[in-house]
Amino acid sequence: MTNMPLSDEQLAAVSQMSGLEFLRWAFSLPREQRPPVIGDLFGMDILSLGDGEVSFSIQSLPTAANPLGTLHGGACATLLDSVMGCAVHTKLGPGVGYGTLELKVNYIRTVPVDGRTLVGTGSIIHVGRSTATAEGKVHDPDGKLVAHGTTTCMIYS
Repeated sequence: MTNMPLSDEQLAAVSQMSGLEFLRWAFSLPREQRPPVIGDLFGMDILSLGDGEVSFSIQSLPTAANPLGTLHGGACATLLDSVMGCAVHTKLGPGVGYGTLELKVNYIRTVPVDGRTLVGTGSIIHVGRSTATAEGKVHDPDGKLVAHGTTTCMIYS
């Protein structure tokens, strides 16, 4: 599966979209027609994209195991970085970007690599002119908290 580069028309349209509009547009495209994202490596699915809050899911697969045979912490860190960053992105105007400046993750419990669905939710704490902060949580199918975190993002105008 090869991701297609954006056409000149798409690039022009994207430059006029708010962050939320862009995310909704990009994730409405079939995977092979949109720009590649880290979530593709994890099989991340978009559950919701709202104003200041997003939810994504991943499966706890053996391909993401640590040497002890449980889910590697990087899977939850990636899920948290994605949902918190995208929560920030939903609040940005056209042509404004962001990048993770700081990421803090707390791991609460181990996760078996048996294909269970983990749901990550990110929400805005604060959006300023040059930085934004967000928080995130990852829950297992039983509703148990697996990990939580916070981020600070730099805003690029």
